[in-house]
Amino acid sequence: MRRMIACLSMVLLLSSCDWLHQVLPGGSHRLSPDEFKDRAREVAVRWQDSADDRAWRKGFIALERLNQQGWNHVDRIPAWVSTSSDNGAWQLAAKLPANSPDRADVRWPDGEVSQVPLISAASAYAEFSKPADFIEDECPAEGCRPLRVTDARLGRVPLETSRGTIQAPAWMFTVEGVEQKQVHVAVAPSAVTARPERMQGGTGEVMAFDLVTGKPNELLLEYGYGACDTIHGARAYETDQLVVVDVDEEGASSGARCPAILKLDTITVRLTRPLGDRLVLDSGTGLPVLRGLHRR
Repeated sequence: MRRMIACLSMVLLLSSCDWLHQVLPGGSHRLSPDEFKDRAREVAVRWQDSADDRAWRKGFIALERLNQQGWNHVDRIPAWVSTSSDNGAWQLAAKLPANSPDRADVRWPDGEVSQVPLISAASAYAEFSKPADFIEDECPAEGCRPLRVTDARLGRVPLETSRGTIQAPAWMFTVEGVEQKQVHVAVAPSAVTARPERMQGGTGEVMAFDLVTGKPNELLLEYGYGACDTIHGARAYETDQLVVVDVDEEGASSGARCPAILKLDTITVRLTRPLGDRLVLDSGTGLPVLRGLHRR
């Protein structure tokens, strides 16, 4: 499906173009050490032992749209398949399973197992067979062919969540003449908790983190900054359960003419002790920072 991308998110969970505030003249305010400490304390108090914290650690929060692509190996499908799918040129040529299970196990990376409710194959078909929202014209004869569904079976697909990557139950639909399966995650919406909302009053900058080999007390932070910003280092505020991180950036003066360009880099920050199972939060958004660099 064709998409228009409005901006690059600076934190995986962040949906707004915060980085523009940092690259436009006068858009960045450098926090003093005391201001950072106050902000970080506010972030930690808001998150620690909250409903968001419990859901993030023990619930089901998807970090990607459940059915963003539709096809497995979307890069391998012919162009006519994508066009036909966008235009809703689906035909049901088989009887869908009527006695499928209404629940299934999900195994989390830490070994815990949860049961989640499932939607039926008929419900999944009804969802993905609709024309895409942006389609205004009828399917062009030279570009579309009927997508005839001949079978549906319950399988599993990888899905990234706040607790790590899982194998999520999914309906696999066989389409006549198409090698790849049409995939629809079968987890019922009622089982999925919405992503936490960002805090007000700050801009996101830390995009991801990773551990530093041989240096257990250090974190490597991936961050974004404006073309004319000056970087003074990174800092962290620690509790027993959380680490709030920040990159000490100084924006250009109000009279400077700077291009609205997002630059990316990495920087290390030193902790008082190894991270362990503590959660890393971005001080600007108040949202968790995911482990693993280059997530864009």
